[in-house]
Amino acid sequence: MKKMILSVVAASVLLTSSGFAAQKVYAKVNGMDVTAGDIAMVIRNPRINFDQLPPQTQQKILDQAIDGKLLTSKAIKSGIEKTEAFKKALEKVKSDLALEVWMKEQYKKAKVTDKEAKAFYDKNKDKFKQPAQVKARHILVKTKKEAEEIISQLKGLSGKKLEDKFIELAKTKSTGPSGANGGELGWFSARRMVPEFSKAAFALKKGEITKTPVKTQFGYHIIYLEDKKDGGNVAFANVKERIKAQLKIQKFQKNVQSIAKQLRKSAKIEKL
Repeated sequence: MKKMILSVVAASVLLTSSGFAAQKVYAKVNGMDVTAGDIAMVIRNPRINFDQLPPQTQQKILDQAIDGKLLTSKAIKSGIEKTEAFKKALEKVKSDLALEVWMKEQYKKAKVTDKEAKAFYDKNKDKFKQPAQVKARHILVKTKKEAEEIISQLKGLSGKKLEDKFIELAKTKSTGPSGANGGELGWFSARRMVPEFSKAAFALKKGEITKTPVKTQFGYHIIYLEDKKDGGNVAFANVKERIKAQLKIQKFQKNVQSIAKQLRKSAKIEKL
């Protein structure tokens, strides 16, 4: 039931955004507009932006949409609308469309206040936890000897001098893909990296490097810790809209299920 409802809502949203609003016109065929909606029907993937596709690809899609307009016109002129098959299909489409539009209206009626969202957040704080994270750089080499030589070159350095030298060596010595960026890994939690790497990185203090090579399945690492931050609850302000969206769907589902339950009481249902 939930999957059906959500798919109907998605269809309704697409219908509203592509069917009822003014649309960009890409071409005219015998006076008929080839619109963004026609293009979308050819692409069948809302995540693809037609205007950002290569010109050659755009032309192929546009040609398909133009062919569709021409074939549709021919089908109508052939008298297909008078056939029994067309009439049955039209009734089915009308029924599906009525349900989709009605579902969208029910979804719009579902309202969630900031107060409700905050109450949900307070009751479910364990669901909004952020793990501890570190920000680090690393140099990856194939052998332990290479790693030890690099550590010796960094020995005695601290602060900006250590960071600059580390970045320089990462660019010239590291075999990892991050080497070109000075070994930069950005922020990550312990679970993002292999255990040996995470254990060594999280044991460091800000501005420190590992004093011995860290061995993993990828080779030998020297790690430099740029920063770290403790884990804890994500602030309500950062998740408020996500919570409200989740609660809105829940309210919508509950309402539709309640209506369906009431309708069943007075319906004559025969299982064949």
